[in-house]
Amino acid sequence: METWPWEAYRADLSIDLSKHHKPTTYLDKVAYTTVKLLRIPTDLFFQRRYGCRAMMLETVAAVPGMVGGMVLHLRSIRRFEHSGGWTRALLEEAENERMHLMTMVELVKPKWYERLLVLIVQGVFFNAFFVLYVVSPKLAHRTVGYLEEEAIHSYTEYLKDIDSGTIENVRAPAIAIDYWMLPKDASLKDVITVIRADEAHHRYVNHFASDIHFQGKELREAPAPLDYR
Repeated sequence: METWPWEAYRADLSIDLSKHHKPTTYLDKVAYTTVKLLRIPTDLFFQRRYGCRAMMLETVAAVPGMVGGMVLHLRSIRRFEHSGGWTRALLEEAENERMHLMTMVELVKPKWYERLLVLIVQGVFFNAFFVLYVVSPKLAHRTVGYLEEEAIHSYTEYLKDIDSGTIENVRAPAIAIDYWMLPKDASLKDVITVIRADEAHHRYVNHFASDIHFQGKELREAPAPLDYR
């Protein structure tokens, strides 16, 4: 499979995976509690079926960046002002999460009812997050930051099951090898490792975006982090 240079990159595996944003403000606590409550039905439904779990979560994870990037894009052309690089940062986050999903689909091979569930969950979440982002970008970004922290936890558990032999460490799909520029003999463990690193980057970016709003600044006043991926 041929991949153009701008469709691939190398994940930064040196990023701190344990970093946690401690909830301090009221909105922080709302975001944190909401994410923890959402985890309960997810744990009950998927348990340790981390492949199916990741596929479903990536369907949701690909939405916030697209919504945020779209809102900032429209605001930029409506106000005739720059977005400080944030439009691109958020849209690339959405694209990165979409590639996570495409990779998991290759690995999981979802059944028809799982595909239907994806459509329902995405439709509900997109509209809900769009309203949230318009009303409170700070809360929206903080919520995504905590969702990414949960994603790091889920992928860590996924790796534990691979290491223990509970989940077979199969060959990495071609789409993942090309996108992350992995070795040709890369395995599932290599794929999950780079995806987890991506989620850690998204956690950092979204918490940072929320902090900017907390300080009363527009995103355009603070350029997006250069290492947003």
